[in-house]
Amino acid sequence: MAIACLGWGSLIWDPRELPIRREWFDDGPLLRVEFTRQSNNGRITLVLEPTAPEVRSFWAIMDTDDLALAKRQLMVREGTKNGDWVATWSQGGAAPEALPGLPGWALAHGVEGVVWTALPPQFDGQSVAPTIEQVVSYLQGLEGAKKDEAERYIRHAPRQINTPYRRRIEADLGWTALP
Repeated sequence: MAIACLGWGSLIWDPRELPIRREWFDDGPLLRVEFTRQSNNGRITLVLEPTAPEVRSFWAIMDTDDLALAKRQLMVREGTKNGDWVATWSQGGAAPEALPGLPGWALAHGVEGVVWTALPPQFDGQSVAPTIEQVVSYLQGLEGAKKDEAERYIRHAPRQINTPYRRRIEADLGWTALP
């Protein structure tokens, strides 16, 4: 069973111990993501956001053919014990609401199972997506190591993840994507 892991943020440039075969491919399914999660270390990270415009995701084949194991491996990489924050899909299953084109994409790529991070938006301790103004204001107020980590995350996010929040962050803070 070929199992793909979908990515759009730090998994691409910092997979750590995530066991994938070879490299990330840039022709993953379309999905809606945005910089709407304030993480514990102060970064603003990319998460699924149903109101965001679609962007093309990345994917890699996992080094296992066991979907449950692939989910556990992604949970380890993401540092979570909450199984709800890593989603799975397998051939024959209904298309996930967040990824309506997934079944067709998987069939076209010979993929039988898929895992992805399903962390929700979060800001100021609330499970809510911040506005673009809140994100920019928050990032402008960061200092020291927190600012450095936040900038690093945003600049390292793949260029093809070109979202409205990213364009505004680039315009207001100059944190452009790295090649």
